Amino acid sequence: MLLTTKKIINEWTDYNGHMNLSYYILLFDMGAEVILSKFKMGEHSAKTEKKSTMVVETHTTYNQEVKEGDEVNVCLSYFNHDNKRLHYKLEMYDKTKNTLSASTEIIALYVDLSVRKVTKFEDEKKIIMNNLINKYKTHFKSDNLKLSSKLKN
Repeated sequence: MLLTTKKIINEWTDYNGHMNLSYYILLFDMGAEVILSKFKMGEHSAKTEKKSTMVVETHTTYNQEVKEGDEVNVCLSYFNHDNKRLHYKLEMYDKTKNTLSASTEIIALYVDLSVRKVTKFEDEKKIIMNNLINKYKTHFKSDNLKLSSKLKN
């Protein structure tokens, strides 16, 4: 599921002539915001409902260099949740070659920002997430996931 497409700018590259690792994370975060907004857990929710997510664990791989001028697609390749946690994997592809550049697998907690404590998802948000899972589950890639055991039943 395509979340965003970005062109790599000079400011994101380092002295090795490729995108610095911190900007991979930035681009993944931009993609995550797209999906979190669909779940009503993104920036708007943080500002209006005082509910949002906080990443607590990641596993990132860097498969191919990304250089200035390259365009990349950030895609959701896996998603699941329990009552308080999101588990998702994002992949970055070179738009022209359609080759995997990087991936990141994430565990995030749902947080009530007014008390800074983990809280349960509202039923409305669980329905939105479950609908997305049902729509895309045949396209999700569950192989090689490192953080699956972090979800609770």
